[in-house]
Amino acid sequence: MDLAEIFRVMRRRWYVLLPGLLLTVGLTVAVAVTVPVTYQSQSTVVLLNSEKATKAYDGNPFLSTQTSLTGMADSLARNLNSDASLRELKSRGATGTFEAKLADNAQGPLMWLTVTGTDKKAVLKSDRILTAYAGERLVQFQKQQSVTTDAMIRMSTIVAPQNPIAQTKTRIEYMVMAGGLGLVLSLVATFYAEARRRPRPAVREEEPVRPAGEAAESVAEQTMALRTPPSWSRSAERRHAEGPRDRRSVMTVAPAADALDEESTHGQRSHTGQRES
Repeated sequence: MDLAEIFRVMRRRWYVLLPGLLLTVGLTVAVAVTVPVTYQSQSTVVLLNSEKATKAYDGNPFLSTQTSLTGMADSLARNLNSDASLRELKSRGATGTFEAKLADNAQGPLMWLTVTGTDKKAVLKSDRILTAYAGERLVQFQKQQSVTTDAMIRMSTIVAPQNPIAQTKTRIEYMVMAGGLGLVLSLVATFYAEARRRPRPAVREEEPVRPAGEAAESVAEQTMALRTPPSWSRSAERRHAEGPRDRRSVMTVAPAADALDEESTHGQRSHTGQRES
């Protein structure tokens, strides 16, 4: 089936295709209305070495970096994603979904603090609460280990919580899925209606099954019929065969008759001759 035939079928069965397309449009609009737009705000923080560790660098924490800081950043991110931290954030008025992780392709102890939600203002507020809470948790960890103030790891905000950005990818994906599904179902219904309306080819009646004996007799009769010549041919052959035989019989009878005549004549002549003498 080529493209032209597909369009012809769609034109003939428009009364099936049109309602399907209308339902598809309605389904797509329903998905667009029911699936809300999500917003996302993100901040970036970095862990810095303690004041005591940076004295050799004239107090510049960015010149003193250690591998242990990356491990501490990973530990802090795991704690912020725990259920206890989520409950604490909720109690402080934060809403939405929270995520803390090491920054992608980072060459230091950088962390991303992300909040996602449907309310734009609430998302920005929640991201600020999450950033402040991350600094507090870092201090609590070290106090639990009785770390002095001048030896504590510090946190600095590299990128403040950003204005929430609309995340339309998921919504568009759902809309595309709904539209594609509705279109496929409409086309399937259209071609199904076309197949039901097309005339079906007539079914040839099967010949009755004959027994093996009757089948053999019919084959023998057909063979004899083919071998037996027609009546006019048999008459011609009979005349052709009988013709020389008749001539031979005539020729055989004729000399016998002549011999009889000669004998009868010869006898009469002899008797006559005796009498005449």
